[in-house]
Amino acid sequence: MKILITGGAGFIGSALAIALANRGDEITVLDNLSPQIHGENPHESALYKRLPSSARFMKGDVRDRDAWESVLPGQEVIVHLAAETGTGQSMYEIDRYVDVNARGTSLLLDMLAKKEADSASVRRLVVASSRAIYGEGKYQGSDGYVYPTARALEDLQNGIFECRDPSTGAIATPVPTDEASRIHPSSIYGITKQVQEQLILTGGAALGIGAVALRYQNVYGPGQSLKNPYTGILSIFSTLLLQGKDVNIFEDGKESRDFVFIDDVVNATIAAIDSDVTGRAYNVGTGEATDVLTVAQLLKSNYGCGGELKISGNFRIGDIRHNIADLSKIKQDIGFVPQISFAEGVKAFSRWVQTQEITDSGYERSVDELRAKGLLK
Repeated sequence: MKILITGGAGFIGSALAIALANRGDEITVLDNLSPQIHGENPHESALYKRLPSSARFMKGDVRDRDAWESVLPGQEVIVHLAAETGTGQSMYEIDRYVDVNARGTSLLLDMLAKKEADSASVRRLVVASSRAIYGEGKYQGSDGYVYPTARALEDLQNGIFECRDPSTGAIATPVPTDEASRIHPSSIYGITKQVQEQLILTGGAALGIGAVALRYQNVYGPGQSLKNPYTGILSIFSTLLLQGKDVNIFEDGKESRDFVFIDDVVNATIAAIDSDVTGRAYNVGTGEATDVLTVAQLLKSNYGCGGELKISGNFRIGDIRHNIADLSKIKQDIGFVPQISFAEGVKAFSRWVQTQEITDSGYERSVDELRAKGLLK
């Protein structure tokens, strides 16, 4: 198939491009080579350089009609990964996040609707959504399932980090979040991913194009940017530890995420490309929760170096407490079952990190930005 991957020089996109090219698909990549991801010399970045030689690369921005016109002709499938990412940064780079994530997606659909750039051949759309659209996700409350809103500032300041049952005020228990759960993002990033998902599913249905949204959980693995301070805690913690620095663990360290290995994410995305299911959204994760302190401890053990792990009680506005994916729907509909456990995946990630050049990721600067804007307490 002829497949266009937007954001295809990024972490997920480049891994997907390799896998698709290996099976014989004809790949086109559209990417703006953002310095935040690729550094100041993007053509020298490991992510860019690992793109398959058979892939056609176009440097361009999804907000630019000319860029779309250069890559749309003849495409059969579009995997739309291009987006600004980062919960914390989205809370103060609001216009940029909305512009790239929402308008970039709307421009694609506008061109498809008008059959511009010889785009009539497009028959399938797959968009990268996010677990961030669930906000705090699904919980067991006093009288059934509940969907807590953003945690109260007073609770956070007093070291009460767990979510409360909105109706009773009692501490609620997290449970796996399914796709029918309430959509109520607690960050600007989450809102933009919700908009992206709805645009693609609604636009696809109106245009008669099969469309699927994949709600990725916390993706990690070899190839993840070690230069981007908004890329995820495994990269951030790894860089700090290998530089001999202390790791500041927010809240009480018991906040948890569903960490899903890059190979599993690629397999889920390919399954969505090949499936004839349309108009649906699916969680992509492992269905298992791992707390942040455990992540830091495993990484420190794997590297055998680094400073202290310091639980600070700091917290970021817009962060969620827990999220665990319910995978029942994606297993049933398109047959995706994750294969890599977190213990196995983090070892593979750690081995890869130790082969990379470790430089300043800008993490301390990003923390200072959050603090200066009142978003880190």
